[in-house]
Order: sequence, then structure tokens, then C-alpha cells
Amino acid sequence: MSKASSSVDRVYDRVRHMAANFEFKPDERINESALSLKLGASRTPLREALNRLVAEGFLTFQNGRGFFCRSLSPEKIVDLYEARQAIECEALRRSVTRASDEEIAAVVAYLDETEPRYNTSKSTVEVLEMDEDFHIRLAELSKNTELVRLLRNINDRIRYVRLVDLKMILAKKQIAKNKGAKLSAHRVILNALAARDGEGAVAAMRSHIERRREEATEAVRIAYSQLYVPAD
Repeated sequence: MSKASSSVDRVYDRVRHMAANFEFKPDERINESALSLKLGASRTPLREALNRLVAEGFLTFQNGRGFFCRSLSPEKIVDLYEARQAIECEALRRSVTRASDEEIAAVVAYLDETEPRYNTSKSTVEVLEMDEDFHIRLAELSKNTELVRLLRNINDRIRYVRLVDLKMILAKKQIAKNKGAKLSAHRVILNALAARDGEGAVAAMRSHIERRREEATEAVRIAYSQLYVPAD
């Protein structure tokens, strides 16, 4: 890798992290001079990184005005959830016929290992990482690298709002426990996949993502308040 490529990748990784976590406010214009100084990077690799992030949906570009952080609105988040639903359902449909029994068993083993921690952890970051990892593992069973790439992109673009959503979910966990045990959504999806029940697996996946999509409006409202209320 050339020194120039390495510089661009370093700047890209840092700015992508900032954009994904809304370190730039929604719809805020990016001050390239200030950002270049902050990152200790020249304008050329910074501009290349910004253009890559526009192509990936993290930033927008307006002719004559420059680069802007993406919007944060219920409509935009719902669009992303609907895209995630379409990608994951299609990947799962293909996994039913393409994944071997051994590959499915490996995902079952992963769920067996992580589900107890997933159900008891009080860390939203840890829970989200396990959730994303499970869904990526499922998507990889489709043997379609483009579907996996698209899902990773969607995950990164909705991560901030999902963390907010998970805080609400974790607050309700104790109540849910007191109502009695039941199969998790992940377990239902995986059981259907292992049985090669394509319709059942896709229906379970669609329902699982739909529940989260329905809470997007409230999660975005809370996310906005967190972004704009000054820290103590």
C-alpha cells in the first residue's frame, strides 16, 4: 500500500467514525479547513475521504456549498430499516438453499454461546455488537458478498439510533423476564433456517426488524435531544 493510500484510509476511517456517531450535527456543513487541522491531514486525502463517505451515504454534497453531515429524521431512518429488512430477508431466503448443515450449526453454536450474555448484559454497545454479529453471520450464509457489504453499510448508518433504541429495550428487560421465558427472535429465525423453512424464516426476520422500525420515530426524537442538549 502506498503512503498516499494509507493516508487516505486513515483519514477515511476517522471521519467515517465521526459521521456514524454524529460527531457532526445532522445537516451540519463540514468545515474542511478545521477538520483538516484537527486530523493533521492535508486537504487532498481529506477530500477523497469525504467523497467516499458521500458515496456510502454518511455525508451529502451540495454544489457550491460543500459537504454536509447526513440528516437524522424518522423518515430517513425508516428508509434504512426498510432497506435492512429487504437485504436481510433476501439473504436469508438464499441461505436456506445455499448454506450447509455445518455452516448453520456454527451459527447455532454462536447463538448458544452468546445468547445468555445477550439477555443479561446491561451494556448497549455489547448487546448491539452481538446483535449485528449474529445478523452478519446469517447474511454470510447466503454466499452473496454484496448483500453482506450492503448490510454492513446499513448497520453503520443506523447504529447511533439503534443504540438509543437499545437503551429503551434494556430498561424493559426485567419486566419481560417476569412475564416468563420464550424463544428469542434470533432463535425463531435460526430454528426455521435449520429446518429449511424459507417462508417461516423470512417471516420471522421481517417481523423482527419491523418491530424495531416501528420504534424509530421515538428513538430519533431521543437521539436529537442527546445531540443538541449541552453536556453537563
